[in-house]
Amino acid sequence: MQAVATSPKDIFSHRKYWAARFGTAPFLPMSRAEMDQLGWDECDIILVTGDAYVDHPSFGMAIVGRLLEAQGFRVGIIAQPDWHSVDAFRALGRPKLFFGVTAGNMDSMVNRYTADRRLRSDDAYTPNAEPAKRPDRSVIVYSQRAREAYSDVPIVIGGIEASLRRIAHFDYWSEKVRRSVLIDAKADILVYGNAERAIVDIAHRLAARATVDSITDIRGTAYVRAATPADWIEIDSTRIDMPGPLNPPVDPYAMEADMAKNAPASGGAQVVRFIREVKNADRARSVIRMPSYDTVAQDPVLYAHASRILHVEANPGNARALVQRHGDREVWINPPPIPLTMKEMDALYELPYARVQHPTYGKAKIPAYEMIRFSVTIQRGCFGGCTFCSITEHEGRIIQNRSEDSIIREIEHIRDDAPGFTGVISDLGGPTANMYRLACKSKEIESACRLPSCVYPGVCSNLNTDHAPLIGLYRRARALPGIKKILIGSGVRYDLAVESPEYVKELAQHHVGGYLKIAPEAIGEGPLSKMMKPGVGTYYKFKELFDKYSKEAGKEQYLIPYFIAAHPGTTDQDMLELALWLKQNGFRADQVQAFLPSPMATATAMYHSGKNPLRKVTRDSEEVIIPKGLRVRRLHKALLRYHDAENWPLLRDALRRMGRRDLIGSGKHQLVPTFQPAGTGLKPEGARKPSKYQSFRTQHTGLPPAPVAHDRKAPAAKAKPAKRPARAAKSR
Repeated sequence: MQAVATSPKDIFSHRKYWAARFGTAPFLPMSRAEMDQLGWDECDIILVTGDAYVDHPSFGMAIVGRLLEAQGFRVGIIAQPDWHSVDAFRALGRPKLFFGVTAGNMDSMVNRYTADRRLRSDDAYTPNAEPAKRPDRSVIVYSQRAREAYSDVPIVIGGIEASLRRIAHFDYWSEKVRRSVLIDAKADILVYGNAERAIVDIAHRLAARATVDSITDIRGTAYVRAATPADWIEIDSTRIDMPGPLNPPVDPYAMEADMAKNAPASGGAQVVRFIREVKNADRARSVIRMPSYDTVAQDPVLYAHASRILHVEANPGNARALVQRHGDREVWINPPPIPLTMKEMDALYELPYARVQHPTYGKAKIPAYEMIRFSVTIQRGCFGGCTFCSITEHEGRIIQNRSEDSIIREIEHIRDDAPGFTGVISDLGGPTANMYRLACKSKEIESACRLPSCVYPGVCSNLNTDHAPLIGLYRRARALPGIKKILIGSGVRYDLAVESPEYVKELAQHHVGGYLKIAPEAIGEGPLSKMMKPGVGTYYKFKELFDKYSKEAGKEQYLIPYFIAAHPGTTDQDMLELALWLKQNGFRADQVQAFLPSPMATATAMYHSGKNPLRKVTRDSEEVIIPKGLRVRRLHKALLRYHDAENWPLLRDALRRMGRRDLIGSGKHQLVPTFQPAGTGLKPEGARKPSKYQSFRTQHTGLPPAPVAHDRKAPAAKAKPAKRPARAAKSR
C-alpha cells in the first residue's frame, strides 16, 4: 500500500479519455434513447442519485457528471430510480467503469423525516415536491440494487449521506450506533467531502485498467481492508488526546515540555494537543487506530472520544489516516482532500451546464431548483465549526474561492441565456454569505492548526477578516447592465460582519430585500458554548450597525433571527429566558425546529454520550445536559412559540412546575395569559401540517429547517422560499 499523495494534480490536467470525441451532451442522458442520439453504445460511468436531475452547478450530481464529461467520459444519470426492483438500474446498460451512488443533496433520513421522526409531506428535490421518491438510507439501497444489476461493476459511494456516515456513527432514527455506510452498502470505495479530486483520479485509474481494490492512496476516500499493512505505524487514539492551551498554536506535534513552555500563565479555553508518537519523516505512514465499531456501539464515552479524534484529524495540512475495525474488517479512511485552487473552482463552475431541469420532467416544478435557479456560488467551505452543522465535516474549514471574473461571467450568462430571468440575482454566496476570500494569514499556521473553529470563542487573531474583496464583487456585480438587484440569500456570519462595518453598510443599503435572516441559535451561554456560537452581544452589535445603515439609506429593514430548540446544553430555564427575550424584542417564531442529531456532528456525540467532545473525553469529564424525550422537546418548541394559543396549556403547566407563576397573565412582562380561547389547545402534537418548502438550513447543510422569528413590529412580509437549497451539501 502506498502512502497518500500530498501534492495534488490539477483536476483538469489529466489526459482526456478517448470518448471525448463524442463532445458535450446537451444533458447527461437518462435513457437509452438519449444515448442513441449521442451515438453512445454504452456509458463509461453511471451516476445514481436520489434527487431529480437538474443540470445546474448547485446540484452535486450535475457538477460531478459535467466534470467527468470534461475528462472525456460518457456519463449517464439514473435519477430517483424505483428501488423495488433491479430493472431501473439496468436502464442504461452496464457501465464500463463504475457506478457512482449518492442519496442526493441531502441525507435521505433528514430528507424524509422531521426532527420528531415523522414522515415529511414533500420533497423539494422531486418534481412537484412529491414525497416517497427515495428510500430510507438511499445509499445502501441503491448500492445493493446496482450490485444486483451488474455484480462485477465497481461501486463508488459519495455525497452528504456517505460523507457523514463514513465511520461508525450514531443514527438518530434508530437510536443506535450504526456501522460505516461503506460496510452496509458493500461498496468498493467511499469518497467524502467535495470529492472532485478523488472521483476524477478514480475514473482515470479504472480507465487505465487498474483494479478497484488497488486504489488505496487517494485522499478523501475510505475503503475496506483486512488488516493494517506491515510497514505502517499504528497510533492508539486513546493515548494521544492531550488537553493544552489555546494560544499560541505553535506546533501541534510538540513534546509535552515544549507545550508547557508555550502555555499561557493563566487557564482558559482548552484545545487538543497531541504527543509526538512518530518522527515527522514517518507521519505519512502512520495511522490512528480508533476504537472499534463494537466498542463505540456499546460505550457512549468512547463514541464521544472517537468523534473528537475524527474532528481533530480534519485539517488537510496535518490530518492522518484513521482506521476502525468492524468485525473482521477494517474501515480505512485516508486524510481529507486538498482544497481546490481558484483556477480549478473557476473551471468547475464554468462547465457547460444547461442550468435547467432535464426535459423529461416537462412542466413539473422542482422546488429546490426554483429556489436557486438565478443564484451563483462564489465559495465553498466554512470555518465556523458550529457543532450541529454538517458543512465543516463535508466541505472543510478552508474556504475555496472563485475569481471575481469567473463569477461575473456566470452572472452575465444568467442574464443573457437563463429562461425567465427578470434581472434579479437571488444570491451570491455559499455555505455562508461572507467568508469569500477569508483565510488564515499564515499558510504555516493554517496547515498546523487543529482548532475546530476560527471564530469561537472569538475571532482568531490569525484570521484575515478583510471583506474588501467581497465588497468589490458586490459593487461590480450590481453595476452590470441588465442587473436590477443582487440579493444575498446565504446566511450572514454576523460575528465576522461586525469586523467590517463597511461590509454591513454595503449589505444593508444594497443587498437586502427588507428582511435578513441571521442565526443567533440561542442566547444562553449554556447552549451557545455547546454550539460554538457567539454571545448575544455580537448580535446586538450587528443589529446596531444594520439598523444604522438601513436608516441612512432611508430603508425600513428588519433582522429575522432563528433559533434551535432542545440543543445539547439547553435547560428549560435557557428556553424560558429565550422566550422572554423574544417577547421583549417583539419576535414571533413562525417555524420552530428542535435539534436533530445528524450523523457525525459534534453535537450528536453530545446527544448520544452526554459528554462534551470539545474537550478531552474521559469517564469523569464534563457532562452535558441533553434535552431528550417527547415532553421536554415539546416544551422547548412551545417556548419558542409562546404566542401560539395551542401551546398555552403546556406552558402554563411548565411555568407552575418551574415556580414561575408570575409569568402567567396578560401583563407585558408575562408570557402566557390565564384564559384559553375556545377551540385551541386541543390539537395533538404534530397536527400542524409541515411547511411546503425546506428551509435555508436544510438545503445548505442537510439539517432540518431552523425556526424563524418574525418581528411583529414590522409590516407583514410576503412568504418566499428560502434561497440556495443545494450548495453546501453537495452530493459528491
